[in-house]
Amino acid sequence: MRTHSRSRSPDLAAKRSKISHMNAPDPADHFANDLFDHNTTAKLHATYRANEPFKYAVVEKLFQDELLKKVKDECLSELSFTEKETDIYKVNQTGDLASLNYLTDAQISLLPNILTLRNALYSEKFRSFLQTVTGCGPLSGKKQDMSVNSYTKGCHLLNHDDVIGTRRVSYILYMPLPHYTLWQNDWGGSLELYPVKESPDGQLEPEPIPSKSIPPSWNQFIFFEVQPGRSFHSVEEVVVGGEGEDGRERLSISGWFHAAQEGEDGYVPELSVPETKSSREQLTSSSTTFAPYPADPEAPHPDQPLSDEHKNYLSDFLNPVYLQPRTMGALSSRFATESSLELHSFLAHPLAEVLHLRLSEVDTRDGLGPERAGRIPSHTAGTSGAWCVRGPPHKWRYCVLNPPPAVSPRTAQETPVEILRTLQDELFPSPAFRAWLAAVSRLLPLSHAAEARRFRPGLDYTLATSEEKDVRLDVVLGLTPGVRDSGTGEGSSNENSSLASALDDVKGWPAAEWGGWECYMAPHNEEDDPAIYRSGSHSKPSTSNTNDSSSNGHSHEHISGNNGASTSGSHAHSPVPSDEDQEMQDEEEDSTLLTVQPGFNRLLLVLRDERVMRFVKYVSAAAGGSRWDVCGEYEVGMIANDD
Repeated sequence: MRTHSRSRSPDLAAKRSKISHMNAPDPADHFANDLFDHNTTAKLHATYRANEPFKYAVVEKLFQDELLKKVKDECLSELSFTEKETDIYKVNQTGDLASLNYLTDAQISLLPNILTLRNALYSEKFRSFLQTVTGCGPLSGKKQDMSVNSYTKGCHLLNHDDVIGTRRVSYILYMPLPHYTLWQNDWGGSLELYPVKESPDGQLEPEPIPSKSIPPSWNQFIFFEVQPGRSFHSVEEVVVGGEGEDGRERLSISGWFHAAQEGEDGYVPELSVPETKSSREQLTSSSTTFAPYPADPEAPHPDQPLSDEHKNYLSDFLNPVYLQPRTMGALSSRFATESSLELHSFLAHPLAEVLHLRLSEVDTRDGLGPERAGRIPSHTAGTSGAWCVRGPPHKWRYCVLNPPPAVSPRTAQETPVEILRTLQDELFPSPAFRAWLAAVSRLLPLSHAAEARRFRPGLDYTLATSEEKDVRLDVVLGLTPGVRDSGTGEGSSNENSSLASALDDVKGWPAAEWGGWECYMAPHNEEDDPAIYRSGSHSKPSTSNTNDSSSNGHSHEHISGNNGASTSGSHAHSPVPSDEDQEMQDEEEDSTLLTVQPGFNRLLLVLRDERVMRFVKYVSAAAGGSRWDVCGEYEVGMIANDD
């Protein structure tokens, strides 16, 4: 875990008697003039109801400017920010500011303006204002849920609807830096709002492309009611700021207002579960559609050598070393021990050469190559020809091939698209490849699904999903240009030792700077709070094939637990993690089963047990091009011995 400490911070985790600091002057004095005026409220209410793709409101100036400048200064000088990264976000964040209630008077004297702002936000007057604008019903004053977030270069938050627990209103107050500079649209960091459609199972899900994008501006306040299946939003990657730059960062205070709690006026216990599932509840499975193999009385058996017919077919695609009985036997033994293999130089050399050269040319043609200079492309980039976007983005977003043309794909293998289509439609479903998989894995593939995938920089990813009851054999052929394979094709994942020893000189994909890694996570206990379990923050990997990253927790701008429960491995305001914090971090690190960085011409085989989570990390806009692969999933059965 990396903690960016800007100065000495008070220990907000100290368990002291709760001290009330709520005896403040009239909170209206701290807000912008005329905010609570009847005409202002009525206008906001009207625009809130009319806004699309769901109801939201924007207050262009919320607080008195002098107060917000002081709050900004306190955030930068007195608080510590912890870098957190999971499948769904990367952000620098403080702990929950509800913890201010546990400070001593001496400690609180360091944060007077932050306390003033927090108390004003959760005051009865401002909560009444939000209720009038949104019609959301009574809001809690005692359950406070907010933190400070800094989005620097590479930070992002992917699609979700914010539905957890008693959250009723999401909000964000912007303090972009430098505060005297207008934030530019091409710097990233916009709040993106998504329209919805009905899925085949009757649930509402977001469209792949947002219909509204709101860039941050100083003292701007955006809020909306949290609604299952409606309030889908994301934060575009920030592509400026970071070490050695000019101090640009998307600084904000954000969180949630919760429904009135027991003992508060307006409290109503929830008696039923909403019919519409939240985005987190919809991430229970990948919903892969499998095609069965044709009935074959002579199903492949791992103890039988490949037939001449199968060898001849596979020799058009595979490096011949992987068709040698000795190699296949060694791979089978290793897979039986490790349940995973990474095979370098897997495709035959002629196919690999064409793909390596021409996939890069496709990115250049589509405006997704290095000439982009790290800028975020359009959501429609790369979709004008053979590719289309696959969603829904609260589960995944990437490009897949459009249906094939009338011409047989085998007649035009010189193009990269047709080679990918041939791998997808012919090699991966073929009886010959089924027999090869059976021999290497000692499992019998029963049905198959395969798709060529293109993950565009600044846009695409998959979030962590799992299968509750089924075991799957994952077969992923990595085809990402830019990582030349120096291996001979005669081994597996241990062959990259020379690359690992030279990581100090490696940039981009192998150094985990651009995302796109494939990650497998151990299942979590049902009693765990998903917001806590799915968070995490780990240092970058020490080799190209390892990286610690946790799985998805759903948040608006801040990613903390409810009412002061920190979700990271260390309390963001504590300079030194406690023993309890370190134990949580160790558990998160232990839950990472396998992480593989993007590579070219490498085949990854993984036997994935039930409830094991899997995701492809968001590909950063900094990447020099798309992340390409052909991804196969196979339902498998054990092969029974006659004896």
